[in-house]
Amino acid sequence: ALAKKYNCLTCHAVDKKVVGPSYKEVSTKYAGQDVTAKLASKVIKGGSGACGPVPMPANPQVSQAEAATLVKWIMSLK
Repeated sequence: ALAKKYNCLTCHAVDKKVVGPSYKEVSTKYAGQDVTAKLASKVIKGGSGACGPVPMPANPQVSQAEAATLVKWIMSLK
């Protein structure tokens, strides 16, 4: 629901690359790592270079708690 609310699915899909990597790709890339805080910060502040050349825009309207919830959901995908 949060991914829909904040239009994350415009650039990401669960199981296929759109503009950015699929959520399953992200989950696989960071498997076994405690990346909730790191990736939650990227959700809010944006970033570039971690998963390809297209920068991820900032989403300052997403709260820290919501970003952490999104990341935990993404990391649960296999």
